[in-house]
Amino acid sequence: MRKFGLIGYPLSHSFSQKYFTEKFQVLGITDCQYGLYPIEDIAKLRTVLQDPELCGLNVTIPYKQAVLPFLHEKDAVVAAINACNCIRIVDGVLRGYNTDTVGFEASLVRKLQPEHDRALILGTGGASKAVEYVLRKLGIEYMYVSRNAGHGVLRYEEVTEDILRRHMLVINTTPLGMYPKVDECPPLPYEAVGPGHYLFDLVYNPDRTLFLRQGEERGAVVENGYDMLIGQAEESWRIWNS
Repeated sequence: MRKFGLIGYPLSHSFSQKYFTEKFQVLGITDCQYGLYPIEDIAKLRTVLQDPELCGLNVTIPYKQAVLPFLHEKDAVVAAINACNCIRIVDGVLRGYNTDTVGFEASLVRKLQPEHDRALILGTGGASKAVEYVLRKLGIEYMYVSRNAGHGVLRYEEVTEDILRRHMLVINTTPLGMYPKVDECPPLPYEAVGPGHYLFDLVYNPDRTLFLRQGEERGAVVENGYDMLIGQAEESWRIWNS
């Protein structure tokens, strides 16, 4: 049996297990299974890795950076952004990849317009590094926004209406608004959002977060994280079988 799975915490509403289980059924694959590993501490990954049938892992919040010391090898993207969401295991060797970049870029560009040349990245966690990598690749200027101050990072209360009007692409990489806390959203001056804006939320459950609804009500183009999730999952499957 070839085993795959997802590490993170919590994992009560994970997309990945259902997606891969259905994929195996549709393709008639009977020698693979996909499980969930809700580990409260990254140190518990050592126990997960003791399974000799484990061939690959996806990594989600909050371990996309914390998992790095466990890797024996990193691909070029992981080395560049210091965030990993996919691990291939061969003969006990863990090689890290980042498939978020693939999924995010494919989903983002479908609605991207020339005026979306400056972006605000909300959040500074592991997922934000994949977003930054893609924006750099596409030549889009960006600024980080976070609850915590830092070098080159704006606090939410520092985002004025003028700043929001000058950054027509806004990408939420935080879990704010994710089920079950659907009444939360990043604290921004949404009155400055207009029809020229593009709001992208990496959250996919619910399919319309409060963040996206705030944009939609003001005529902005919006996109959730579902297509990105499918893209990164398919890229993970390709890596595990390469």
